[in-house]
Amino acid sequence: MDSFEFNKFAGALLGSILFILAVSLLTETLYETEEANPQAYAVAALEEGGEGGGAAEAVKEVPLATLLAQADAGRGEKAAKKCAACHTFDEGGEARIGPNLYGIVGAKHAHMAGFAYSSAMQEKSSEAWGFEELSHFIEDPRGYIPGTAMSFAGIRKPQERADLLVYLNSLGSNQPLPEPPAEEAAPEEGAAAEEAAPVEEGADAGEGEEPAAE
Repeated sequence: MDSFEFNKFAGALLGSILFILAVSLLTETLYETEEANPQAYAVAALEEGGEGGGAAEAVKEVPLATLLAQADAGRGEKAAKKCAACHTFDEGGEARIGPNLYGIVGAKHAHMAGFAYSSAMQEKSSEAWGFEELSHFIEDPRGYIPGTAMSFAGIRKPQERADLLVYLNSLGSNQPLPEPPAEEAAPEEGAAAEEAAPVEEGADAGEGEEPAAE
């Protein structure tokens, strides 16, 4: 084989290799797939949940009066053990780190004579401890009265606070519990009642049963 034929053969082989590489690159470019984005599925799931009502709804806050109506003084007495290291609960009991709490519901802030209250508590000495005020204070003492010397972390569960308040109220206070709010009627009830009452064909207006008030 002379040099001319060898060059032709080498050129053909090199051209074939280049052609194969070009086809391979072109194929990868045309059919390249992107990796799935997991966030896309998360967003889709949230949207579907929102449309179908499957998304978790925000927890509706229950009024304190409702919690007090279903509270239990026995459970409240157990909850009061969290406070026993700093307070006494018997009538005429002495102060510890905190004041005696007998008759606290309805009493004034800074109610115990001779106890060294913080200046923040003394500033509110003319205000009474109602159920709402005590609930907020027990939940977050320093958040409700900034500057108070009470270092208790607080009771976060609303029903546990209500139980404790009912127990405290039984210790010489006996204040009337607030009236729970009336439950709101479902807006569909009125429409459903109207649809459920058939109107006789040919009946004149004003005859028969009176129409439901709108």
